[in-house]
Amino acid sequence: MNNLSIERAALAEAGPVGAAIVRLSEASPGDRGAIVEVRADLAETDHGVDREELQRRLLEFGFVEGARIEVIHEGLFGHDPIAVRLDDMRVALRRRDADEVLFILDKPSA
Repeated sequence: MNNLSIERAALAEAGPVGAAIVRLSEASPGDRGAIVEVRADLAETDHGVDREELQRRLLEFGFVEGARIEVIHEGLFGHDPIAVRLDDMRVALRRRDADEVLFILDKPSA
């Protein structure tokens, strides 16, 4: 098991029972939840800026722990970029940048 798998397993144990923790880049339109972590060293993707700069930019946009998030749209080709509602604003970002944001999905309504 690699370090990322270990970290994701630890995060899953820390969340509520039955809750799924996913990368924002893996989410589909309609998925919503709360951000649990933003770390620019989670993925091996080249972002065009260094990892610390990417993490700073995401945090300045409001991608902070506890912020409410909902995926509202994705691009036609390659599903890139994605648009999210982040608390009370809308933000579009590339999937490779969204890969750095982990959030816990809300339980589906019964």
